[in-house]
Amino acid sequence: MSRNLSGLNPPGIWKNFENLCNIPRPSKKEGKIIEFMKNWGKNLGLETIVDDIGNVIIRKPATPGMENKKGVILQGHLDMVPEKNSNTEHDFEKDPISAYIDGEWITANGTTLGADNGIGIAAAMSVLESKDLVHGQIEGLFTVDEETGLIGASGLKPGLLKGDILLNLDAEGEGELYVSCAGGTFANASFKYSEESIPVNSKAYKLNLTGLKGGHSGMDIPLGRGNANKLIFRFMRYADKNFGLRLAEVNAGSLINAIPREAFATVIVNANKASDFETSLKEYENIYKNELKSVEPDLSFSCESKNMPSVVIDSDTQNRLFNAIYACPNGVIRMSNDMEGLIETSTNLSIVKSTDQTIVIQCFLRSSVDSAKNDLENMVESVFQLAGADIIFYGRFPGWKPNMDSEILQIMQDVYNNKWGKIPKIMGIHGGLECGVLGSVYPHWDMISFGPTIRFVHSPDEEVNIESVGKFWDFLVETLKNVPAK
Repeated sequence: MSRNLSGLNPPGIWKNFENLCNIPRPSKKEGKIIEFMKNWGKNLGLETIVDDIGNVIIRKPATPGMENKKGVILQGHLDMVPEKNSNTEHDFEKDPISAYIDGEWITANGTTLGADNGIGIAAAMSVLESKDLVHGQIEGLFTVDEETGLIGASGLKPGLLKGDILLNLDAEGEGELYVSCAGGTFANASFKYSEESIPVNSKAYKLNLTGLKGGHSGMDIPLGRGNANKLIFRFMRYADKNFGLRLAEVNAGSLINAIPREAFATVIVNANKASDFETSLKEYENIYKNELKSVEPDLSFSCESKNMPSVVIDSDTQNRLFNAIYACPNGVIRMSNDMEGLIETSTNLSIVKSTDQTIVIQCFLRSSVDSAKNDLENMVESVFQLAGADIIFYGRFPGWKPNMDSEILQIMQDVYNNKWGKIPKIMGIHGGLECGVLGSVYPHWDMISFGPTIRFVHSPDEEVNIESVGKFWDFLVETLKNVPAK
């Protein structure tokens, strides 16, 4: 296991990425990385601005002879998803990411790697610090808090950026050019509950549903991976009807933008039915393994005896909660009619947690069609309203419509074809790229998103392909040489 990333090619990107791994930067805790980028830009002698929301802008003049070219904004987000395995000790606000070389890939030890979007940031930094590249005026735009709702992009003020072309460096498939993305909405439903005494002759268990792959709640949603929240509630609803299960607490899912990988619950059942209950849980584990065997080979569903809790959630709320979670839509809702293979609309049931006599359920709804997203909001709202929950929607952000007449799109297709002898794929993405929000603030921008090959983002399995980073860098450098004139 080698941890010396700086020996890889291209050296500039890997040096910068290694530095980023050493700086804690979870979403909403980006103070250290903002300060680092500000000082880094100023130490290069470049104009550096930190706006009111924390976005960092670094400007580099055009190289000699390129002053008549359109200005290019190299854009990425500073934050990373702080996801780790339950048995991994890691403080994302203090500890560096332990990245290492694993064959043809770079990954991390039990945590997310942060290649999303650290590799893109590192590439932009390499351009800004370069002495020998050819390019027009460059602006590095490094946004904050992308992962929890595109907050930095949404807070960007018009007039700050001078360029005409935005190269978003946050895509995750080498050889692909992205020209559209989905918009999104966050849903927050809540049940207030009262506490009831433990029924007599009861036995307490902790339910553990683990071993799922999880992943990005938009891009990985078509892979059909298990949703830990849906699976654990599916069993609890069955056990409620057959064994009188009572729920004391639930802690399922961890991040609103990740497919939930783990779910835990404290429950009680009648002690006389404990053996049958345990047998049924094992049967459900086998059911889940059979249904998901091709995508979730490490799925585990188990129970363990637990000290008796002091109270349980009242039976009426429990019944309404179980039905609402069971009925709540999850996964791909509709495929696009306009672009083959592209998901149009989806939703991810991300988090279910109980605390302080409240159960909170969070979902992430996505669609590239605003009317379809509104319809999905109404669908989710109907489920929870029928169950007697309160529900609000927030953090709505727009999608990005494709512009197939884009000048930079044609140039980048030609550059890639000339360099590697094939046309890159033109793609839409079901993730929430910042291009949609940024384009609403700077509508004149000609925009493309591209990047190296990164797999399993938003999960501890995240990894970036080493060779693809080199091709990504060469593609970026050649594109900057060929930017059109003003």
